[in-house]
Amino acid sequence: MSDFDRSIKIAPSILSADFARLGEEVQAIEAQGCDWVHVDVMDGHFVPNITIGPNVVKAIRPHVKTVMDVHLMIAPADPYLEAFAKAGSDIITIHAEAGPHLDRSLDYIRSLGCKAGVSLNPSTPESAIEYVLDRLDLILVMTVNPGFGGQSFLQSQVEKIGRIRKMIGDRPIWLEVDGGVTPDTAPLCAAAGADALVAGSAVFKGGTPEDYGRNIAAIRSAATKAQR
Repeated sequence: MSDFDRSIKIAPSILSADFARLGEEVQAIEAQGCDWVHVDVMDGHFVPNITIGPNVVKAIRPHVKTVMDVHLMIAPADPYLEAFAKAGSDIITIHAEAGPHLDRSLDYIRSLGCKAGVSLNPSTPESAIEYVLDRLDLILVMTVNPGFGGQSFLQSQVEKIGRIRKMIGDRPIWLEVDGGVTPDTAPLCAAAGADALVAGSAVFKGGTPEDYGRNIAAIRSAATKAQR
């Protein structure tokens, strides 16, 4: 994947795509200007929903020409990291809350040749990642409680985004936000220091590639104007 830069990245979540046409949907959002393809993996245990596994990631990998950004909302995560790496993930993000040995898990992701990310649920303070910053390529702040698409943005997380931006300093770490991102909330995230935005229903609403393009452009424009 490309070298680090802090321009706004739009990462549509395929959780909101048409699951019967995932390959076509991935091609459509990429053709319409997305930067990353965000894959939400849920296990019905760590979060109250079940979505997809490594075989689906492998099946859509040939359709992804940008970056496959795989977010594991599963516990435990370690037994499945190799499978998701082999399936073609570029970034693998695990939750700080999902296992007892975060440092070891992040090191393992990197050893598999992937970028390593960590995600924080709304109730988890940024102090949970203070001692693993140098293992990280990405930090994902959840601005909803994970498990379902279409939830409302939690304003309480904006201050956390800002505090994490200060923690990152000049390290080459992307700061990503996931949950309730729209053209209205994207500026709040960008102004606080986010540079990667996950959006599901806000991108896929309308149902046509042209709609996706307009939606991606609207989010990017709003965030870029506000970027810190």
